[in-house]
Amino acid sequence: MLRVCANRRTCVKVTHHRCNRPQKLNSLSRQVQCDRTPSASTFRSVPNALHSTSRRLVTTRHRHVIQNAGGPAGGITKSKGGKGKEVDTLGKKLLVGVAFGYLALVLVVPTLNVFVQAFSKGIGPFIANITEPDFLQAVKMTLLLSAVAVPINTVFGVTSAILISRNEFPGKLVVMSMLDLPFSISPVVTGLMLVLLYGREGWFAPLIRATGFNIVFAFPGMALATLFVTMPFVVRELIPILDTMDLAEEEAARTMGATDWQVFWNVTLPNIRYGLLYGIILTNARAMGEFGAVSVISGNIIGKTQTLTLFVEGAYKEYNTEAAFSAAVLLSFLAVVTLFVKGKVEESAE
Repeated sequence: MLRVCANRRTCVKVTHHRCNRPQKLNSLSRQVQCDRTPSASTFRSVPNALHSTSRRLVTTRHRHVIQNAGGPAGGITKSKGGKGKEVDTLGKKLLVGVAFGYLALVLVVPTLNVFVQAFSKGIGPFIANITEPDFLQAVKMTLLLSAVAVPINTVFGVTSAILISRNEFPGKLVVMSMLDLPFSISPVVTGLMLVLLYGREGWFAPLIRATGFNIVFAFPGMALATLFVTMPFVVRELIPILDTMDLAEEEAARTMGATDWQVFWNVTLPNIRYGLLYGIILTNARAMGEFGAVSVISGNIIGKTQTLTLFVEGAYKEYNTEAAFSAAVLLSFLAVVTLFVKGKVEESAE
């Protein structure tokens, strides 16, 4: 807005409502002192300069939002938080104590107990447990499921996120709601649905019998269950980032003759890389820790279709607590590695 005071011959004040960084416009948002009424050229030049500056600031703000965007799992953020108020009253101290006590009861104590139980009889029994053939088979199945789910859902997530965020089509809201089904459906129900589809009496039973390709109680069924439960993480992490991206860079690249693949590889991917890595980390963590759906469709066959989570359950039910806690230690170690990589990704995003 450009305003000239009526009672004085000095007063030109320039402000702009689109910019949330007033310090960037100090050279333009100021009071201009003069000895005569501003000329028409002054009125024309100041708004034009302000408009060009504000466009650059809006573009910068968009890029800042891209780095701060994230999906339902938290996303990538550059915020380090401000300095909070000092805990100086009895009520605040009680609340902090309750919070720490809750974390200790739910998180710290059970985790420490896993390590204590695993190493209660020394390192020798622990090494013997993690070198058993059934244990190694469970580790192999866990890694294979993760190796299948992560690449497929990464490609699916990137493709779906770009198509959904860049296009408007009938049923878009329905498609986005369907992407959230794995979050809302119980994993046990997911495993049961796959059994009803691919089991002996399922819809596709005649085709399966004709081909001799087993799905239920075999690795393909376990892979389908893992793919289903890990499907939303990458796509849900990327959609908010793509929705806030400034398309000027992509349009400029296409104007210069770049193909769609070149635009994606050189322009889009660098802008979404941290959100993509975050989604991949979450997908991998869920694939390695999935229990319900895999338990139903795998049959929990020892030495064949057991994953690490199923191995923990089976060993504990057989009163082989040392083997169960040894597997739990390995799962805890994988969780710590996942958190470490997640922290490094967030640090790189800053």
